[in-house]
Amino acid sequence: MDRATFACSTAFFRDYNSSSQGAFCLPGGHVDFIEKVESFTYSDFFRDYLIPNHPCIFSAKFTEDWGSRRNWVTWDGKPNFDHLLQKFGEAVVPVANCDVKEYNSNPKEQLPFKEYIKYWKEYIKNGYRSSRGCLYLKDWHLSRTPFHADVFRSYSWSANICGRKKWLLYPAGQEEYLKDCHGNLPFDVTAPNLQDRSVYPRYNQSQPPVEIVQEAGEIVFIPSGWHHQVYNLEDTISINHNWVNGCNVAIMWCFLQDELAAVQREINEWKDPIDDWHLQCQLIMKSCTGIDYKEFYNFLKVIAENRISVLENGLDDEASAKNTPKAAISTLGMLHAVFDLKRTVKVLTSLSANEDFKKLDLTSLSPPPEALLHHLKAAIDTALL
Repeated sequence: MDRATFACSTAFFRDYNSSSQGAFCLPGGHVDFIEKVESFTYSDFFRDYLIPNHPCIFSAKFTEDWGSRRNWVTWDGKPNFDHLLQKFGEAVVPVANCDVKEYNSNPKEQLPFKEYIKYWKEYIKNGYRSSRGCLYLKDWHLSRTPFHADVFRSYSWSANICGRKKWLLYPAGQEEYLKDCHGNLPFDVTAPNLQDRSVYPRYNQSQPPVEIVQEAGEIVFIPSGWHHQVYNLEDTISINHNWVNGCNVAIMWCFLQDELAAVQREINEWKDPIDDWHLQCQLIMKSCTGIDYKEFYNFLKVIAENRISVLENGLDDEASAKNTPKAAISTLGMLHAVFDLKRTVKVLTSLSANEDFKKLDLTSLSPPPEALLHHLKAAIDTALL
């Protein structure tokens, strides 16, 4: 991160209002296409897409030297089943059935990868039909993902190694208009029953989705909190990654507060007879989201201590050569570490003051929140001298 981007991000978040991202709309549904690798920097990406939470598409030039694009794909652009079997044949993988709806997702089973490849070949041979239904590997999407936003409202990118995808994207906040009369999101945003106002009373207030067709080699960046639905238009393999940084850690915290509030509403009638009601709420939230408030604190602590270590000690040559989170943030620069710390301080301060957090047994947290906050602020002040 350069100084101009640091100043821009600091100014943006000084006046930041988390609710403002819900009102965002792309003019005409336009999504920027980033063509040239050599003229696009991380600071450009940070300033133009991470901070304002905008989607974008990176051209196939960004992935043309990836080993997966050379080895996982045949000369005619199809999945290289022989290579994949050789590399991953004995792996046991989670496979979902796209033809079956189970609440707001698909039922899953564990299969040997070689069995899945056998199924995939037969599926293609039979005109993309099978008595077993349409199966896909987790993270290697064969047909479609249900309507969703990414875990913890993280950022994500998805790179097509081969094949083509169609994306339907809704800016953060638009999902509120897509909920049914019980507050549930649809499984399929293209289903005709969304037109039924007795079931989806606010659907007519929603914006049309932003539509993207992603070609082989291209990377789609999905902003924090943007709900999306994905279809594979042909046999496709993709690599996906999720991450959180200083730009969207506050969105993650807002998401967790909303999740806990939803749990509390659901079991409010049992509040008085249950002595540890607040702990039960945390437990239920964790079962739904994968994290509770104490684990979120530890998540913030790991981020903070990593950035503090870089600011205080830097990296020696040996550590710089290793593929570690510390080395990665050092590569992004000291100003990025300071930015992430400042945003972590903001969220940690809010977490520490949260009444539901204070009701928990915090004696197991090391260091205590107050001590960690003091350390963070001192590290920032020293770095900015």
